[in-house]
Amino acid sequence: MKVEINGSKKVLKLTNPIFITGVAGFIGSNLAKRLLATFSETDIVGLDNMNDYYDVRLKEYRLKELMKYDNFTFIKGNLADKNLINSIFQQYQPQIVVNLGAQAGVRYSITNPDAYIEANLVGFYNILEACRHSYDEGNTPVEHLVYASSSSVYGSNKKVPYSTEDKVDNPVSLYAATKKSNELMAHAYSKLYNIPSTGLRFFTVYGPAGRPDMAYFGFTNKLLHGDTIQIFNYGNCKRDFTYVDDIVEGVVRVMQGAPKRENGEDGLPIPPYAIYNIGNQNPENLLDFVQILQEELIRAGVLPEDYDFEAHKKLVPMQPGDVPVTYADTSALERDYGYKPSTPLREGLRKFAEWYKQFYICLLYTSDAADE
Repeated sequence: MKVEINGSKKVLKLTNPIFITGVAGFIGSNLAKRLLATFSETDIVGLDNMNDYYDVRLKEYRLKELMKYDNFTFIKGNLADKNLINSIFQQYQPQIVVNLGAQAGVRYSITNPDAYIEANLVGFYNILEACRHSYDEGNTPVEHLVYASSSSVYGSNKKVPYSTEDKVDNPVSLYAATKKSNELMAHAYSKLYNIPSTGLRFFTVYGPAGRPDMAYFGFTNKLLHGDTIQIFNYGNCKRDFTYVDDIVEGVVRVMQGAPKRENGEDGLPIPPYAIYNIGNQNPENLLDFVQILQEELIRAGVLPEDYDFEAHKKLVPMQPGDVPVTYADTSALERDYGYKPSTPLREGLRKFAEWYKQFYICLLYTSDAADE
């Protein structure tokens, strides 16, 4: 795959061991599958703790897809286990590391803060330390650390679209605070130890086999069971919904272009560090989103044509930790990697609805019946 990469980057070939954390997660599994299918000679090592934050069967389904490839190695374990992380780096000597393992969810962080400190701070610190010691004599140095940040770092910023040049010092959730902390920690390690790192601020990722705690998935589950869906801020929310394949394409391109290691006039390293937004640049009103979702669920046969959506819809106030709008400025990504996401919302939701019909209704429910 030929990728346009700005001359300010060091071009890397994806032919060396690649280590992906959170590999059974939504983005991690899609990234691993794309790499395995495209770069057949590249060894992919994946880590995941397979926790029960949401239905583990989804993670097992994703993992099963990856285990079909001979060049994939799975390790079950925790990012916060420093000895495990060090042993993985020692054994596999990864040259590209993609850290997608984290405790996700804004609202969950309000009631379960410990999980975020352990996975998002302690876990990321362990990754940074392992990258640092990969430069010790006798080891293979990590050429590029790519890690997931989040659009949540923008908090309640009024200026839109959100630019990576904007100030992001006022997070409105612990989850957002941990993601901003990751960016600061990565910058410090890039400066102190000359480790090339790139953070990616993802914007409202959706698609097949996604996270059930995300709105489109949660709404579908509730509507199927006849429950009422809550639409926050009375529907006056906008989200920059970004299809998972677009996210993966962005990650793959970024992996191949690391910030160059250069020294400044003082002889000290200029931090080989970068941050990019990956979003669709097209915020959609939540009510319009729900309308498209219901049309696609009917089209896929998930819901009957005469389903009474109005009877199952409730407009409610804004929730703690939430923000009224997300909107990505992706001009830097386009400048440096020649790419911007473009999948229309209807197309992405159609693929989700078709997958949901096959997996959740046909596979999961059949499995549940067999277990009874």
